[in-house]
Amino acid sequence: MTAARNQALATQARRVYLEALVRGMTPLVAAVGQGASQLLLQAAPHAITMARRDAVQAWQKLGPNWQMAVVAALRHAAVHGVSDNAREHDATVPAQSLKMSLVDDSTIEREITSSRLALVMMDRATWEFTDLRTRMQALEAHDDLEPMDLLRAHVVARVALDAWSRVGLDANIWQLLHHELHEEFAQLISEAYHETNRWLIAQKVLPEVDLRPFIRRTAQAAAAATAAATGVPAAPPAPVSPGPGLGPTSGPTPLPTVRSKASSQADEVMAQLQRVLARHVPGFPVTKSQVPARPGGGKPSLADATPSRPGGLAGGAGLTAAEAPAAASSRPSLADAQPVAPASPRLMGAIKHAQESLARRPGADTGGVAGQASAPRALEEIGARNQAFKQVLKQAASNPAERATIEIVAMMFQSILTEERIPATVRVWFARLQMPVLRVAVSEPDFFAAADHPARRLIDRMGACVMGFNTAHVSGPGSERASNDALEREIKRVVQVVEAYPDTGRRVFATVLTEFEKFLDHYFENENQASKRGVSLAQQVEQRETLAIQYTIELRKMLSEVPVQDGVRDFLFHVWADVLAVTAVRAGAQSDVTKVMKRAAADLIWSASAKASREERAEVIRRLPPLLKTLRDGMGHAGLPTDKQDEHVRSLNNALAAAFTAKTAAIPRERLDELMDQLETLEAMLPEDVEGGDSHVDEMLVRDLSGHESEGMEVVAEGGSAPTPAMVAWARELQVGGWFMLDYRGRNEQVQLAWRGLRKQLALFVTPKGRGVLFSLNRMAAFLQAGLLLPAQDEALTVQATRKALAKLDADPGQLLK
Repeated sequence: MTAARNQALATQARRVYLEALVRGMTPLVAAVGQGASQLLLQAAPHAITMARRDAVQAWQKLGPNWQMAVVAALRHAAVHGVSDNAREHDATVPAQSLKMSLVDDSTIEREITSSRLALVMMDRATWEFTDLRTRMQALEAHDDLEPMDLLRAHVVARVALDAWSRVGLDANIWQLLHHELHEEFAQLISEAYHETNRWLIAQKVLPEVDLRPFIRRTAQAAAAATAAATGVPAAPPAPVSPGPGLGPTSGPTPLPTVRSKASSQADEVMAQLQRVLARHVPGFPVTKSQVPARPGGGKPSLADATPSRPGGLAGGAGLTAAEAPAAASSRPSLADAQPVAPASPRLMGAIKHAQESLARRPGADTGGVAGQASAPRALEEIGARNQAFKQVLKQAASNPAERATIEIVAMMFQSILTEERIPATVRVWFARLQMPVLRVAVSEPDFFAAADHPARRLIDRMGACVMGFNTAHVSGPGSERASNDALEREIKRVVQVVEAYPDTGRRVFATVLTEFEKFLDHYFENENQASKRGVSLAQQVEQRETLAIQYTIELRKMLSEVPVQDGVRDFLFHVWADVLAVTAVRAGAQSDVTKVMKRAAADLIWSASAKASREERAEVIRRLPPLLKTLRDGMGHAGLPTDKQDEHVRSLNNALAAAFTAKTAAIPRERLDELMDQLETLEAMLPEDVEGGDSHVDEMLVRDLSGHESEGMEVVAEGGSAPTPAMVAWARELQVGGWFMLDYRGRNEQVQLAWRGLRKQLALFVTPKGRGVLFSLNRMAAFLQAGLLLPAQDEALTVQATRKALAKLDADPGQLLK
């Protein structure tokens, strides 16, 4: 293709994108209108109900005008672009008003609202946008899209907000409708990106996008992408002389990318298997991109795939930023694989026959207490049957690649079925997966190249969840036995679903994996006797801490311009916000006791303001005893010890005494009434998420989590060392259901990860006896780094099975072709 042809394609792609946005505005406005109508049906205090009614009426009147304004602005931006200023002034604004001045609050609020909308949109459409941006870079030969390119989500968000204010809709109406607006705009831009990508693929522009999401593209990289899209070779790179501390070349610097040690180990094993298959199996469709050979050259050996065991500070270190690009390029993909011939009908028929035979055999549904005794015998029988079927299947295979696939899958399942840490009754069900997995493996060779293949992930997740309860399973009390039975029943159901859809392949494994993840959330919260009380407590802690932070933020806003003693401010921010949160969690945000605590905050604010008249001072003295009693009751409900309560009361008494002689202005009655109204409707003012992101939440949680200690719940507030970003990333990856060894408070015991909280900032581990141990994210990362929290599994079940298969093949590679 010529440069002119590329530019024409880019222009047409932008037109496709624009029309997708324009078409989507009609259903978007309809959906927002439905959401607005639903607001009127929800119960709420009178003031909020009236605000909602006014907002819905304004929307019904001006919504169509806004739609037309957005469409017109989008078409204008597509031709003329969007200004990079915070907001463009209307042409009718007089020249003298354009003089330099401070940015007003409404502009700042509008920028914040626009940013929030853009974040929601990109959260839904990140991958579609990444693909589209790469294709447009290839066509337009630019390093990146312009900052104010209409293809960017924040530009669309700005256009929508500008049109909103231009037609007369105010910020309060946006806030009332923001749930529907966020959802619909996220759906709109995701569909627009998808439609544009689909059109570009139809034009044969980068049908397969090689994603390197955190690597900055240089002009040379853009030229290379253009060459890939057009078939025109890119100019050779100019030599770069190394500077101090640099390698032979100085290329683009990637942003730090963190991957867990387990992920890198799995990639090593998969890449080593690819090399073995390429070396010993003629015609096996291995991937082209593999882990680089050992430094210094030489033939790679199976020993290269064996990592050191985690322990101490090296318990889970991720790759460094310098190693990340190599690791990213080593991960195989379907695009790298050679064309795959369909499996022979004879082999697929033999697999189907073997699967049906295993499902029909006597005792196939071994389970329960009676099944515990028969499970070992059933395992022996199914192992013998699998070995016999292996020979039959190899005879039905039509080429060496199919015979090698049969052998490797058999070796993997032989390893899984001899894993003593998995209860025998569960291993019987794992054995039933061998034929469905073989069916997938012969048709999808990336099963041997990617550790995140859905079939592998399903086996790994189920294995990780049952790896730790073998002893309790056999001898535990009745309730614990019932909990384990529930997990076994789900594994049985998963296996039977996979068997029921033999021709679905990857899709059925991905579907049941999603269902299993949902089951785990319900299981640990409602069915697992050891964890459900701890999960309930942890959820209350999380809700309390989140509300306390949000209440503090809103109280700071309310009192930013109110003349109140500093001691009272500190008490409201650091103590009373938590009291309000505890009361709201226990009694409900609109309960009478919560309202009493809110009213106490208003009374305290008034009492602590300057008192100029004798009547006001007398009123303070009259109201002080019941106010102090309410404050003590609230602190008691929040768990503050008596000595802490006394300390806070003394501080408040000093602040109130100072108010008698204060010279500052008193709080006007109108302002006090306004504060009271704001406190009454505090929940309606709270943001969707805590401001400041994950790090902010985590710091606040660490502040006083130790105050939530209770019977059956321990909160880890100290221990370990400052974690590295790699450790924090590893801690964030840990999945519910996994088993660990925890060294804490003089005990070294087995625990299971049973719950992850908001944005994974909290994690609850439970012991087999039901005691909960609650971590914040950073503290959990610190324990991982210090070796005080170690995974029960060094690596995933299927990765371990693959490693054992490689060890056997190292001794006798000829097994692949027998």
